[in-house]
Amino acid sequence: MKRMSRLLVISAVSVALTASTATAVVAREAAGPRPAAAAREAADVSRGTLVSVEHLRTLTARQVAAELTGDEGGAWDTGAVRHGLDTFRIVYRTVDPYGRPTTASGLLALPRGGDRRLRTVSFTHGTELFKGDVASVSADVWGQAPALTYASAGFAAVLPDYLGLGLGPGPHPWMDVPSETTAALDMLRASRTAAAQRGRELRRGVLATGFSQGASAALGLARSLREGDDGWFRLRAVAPVSGAYAFRAAELPALLAGRTEPKASVIYTALALVSFNRLHHLYDTPAEVFRAPYDRTIEGLLDGTHTGQEVVAGTPDSLDGLLTAHGRAMLAHPDGRLAAALRITDGVCSDWTPEAPIRLYYADGDEQAVNANTTHCRAALRAHGVDAPLVDLGSPDYGGSRHLGSQQAGTAAVVRWFRSLG
Repeated sequence: MKRMSRLLVISAVSVALTASTATAVVAREAAGPRPAAAAREAADVSRGTLVSVEHLRTLTARQVAAELTGDEGGAWDTGAVRHGLDTFRIVYRTVDPYGRPTTASGLLALPRGGDRRLRTVSFTHGTELFKGDVASVSADVWGQAPALTYASAGFAAVLPDYLGLGLGPGPHPWMDVPSETTAALDMLRASRTAAAQRGRELRRGVLATGFSQGASAALGLARSLREGDDGWFRLRAVAPVSGAYAFRAAELPALLAGRTEPKASVIYTALALVSFNRLHHLYDTPAEVFRAPYDRTIEGLLDGTHTGQEVVAGTPDSLDGLLTAHGRAMLAHPDGRLAAALRITDGVCSDWTPEAPIRLYYADGDEQAVNANTTHCRAALRAHGVDAPLVDLGSPDYGGSRHLGSQQAGTAAVVRWFRSLG
């Protein structure tokens, strides 16, 4: 098994609605709602302003290709490599899930040469357990490969770390709709400033993509852009890859029924309960939902300061070893605050109309984000009159039939599609 942070890539409550809409739903349907962090209504004019920019690396096109082909997890496609690039770590101002000022970090990659006015790709990453495993901090090829791919193809590549990862304070609100949306949007704003300081301009049309957790996050950002939550950026196209778009309807039942990879199922389920509880107060003590000895350790283990290997070692190999009867019943028959939050999750494809080109990328043999997520998403979009073609990354043209392989195959496929859009 590869490092666990690569394995954890579903998006639970990652974005379907804008921040204001999402919070309003929870407020209406759950007792004691938390304060809103509404994207379009936020009065904090400092959102998206730069705190710092640090130049990390300069790579030639040949060096980019060498890194992509040399990844220990398997070679990435280099067919789109045209330029060298520079990468930068950005720290910027944003808001937390309660609308309070905070900071977040991310990676910006700019091509060397090419157009002064750059097409902009926002790539939102899959689940990372450890703060240091995101692209702005880690030198691991896996995390940086999407940035290298898009920037070397001539795009400005913008990769938010989300809240609580990278250099962001506090735990990561893994399944919080508003904060994933606002963090991605504010990263775009900060990147526009950083690019301008280097004589480059980010064009208005954003090409939104992301993998797994980031696939749903990309849809959340796309909705925010579609609804005019920024004065400059607009949605140009959206291409999510291998997301859990129907978390209640498809993904959660698969996790509970053992239709997904066992260890990933354990950690995803633990993440869902711990993260939802931080935001929505689902239980009073961990012992209500987690069996001993994990009731004493699981919340600390998932605070972002432990590596994927530590999380793997500190969790059981099956859900039966993790969940109490009450914990399983809560997930199998959600009600109250959990049901309200899951309705937001399952609205990721159904509660808005993109009105921009969209393709849904999936892997036919995905052992983590079951294919029913994508078919649910396509059906929901069709109900709104939206044509969302499916691209099977497990076909001979792509060869990414499993979950992790679909990030590599999906990046190669999406960069080709984005280049064709002009």
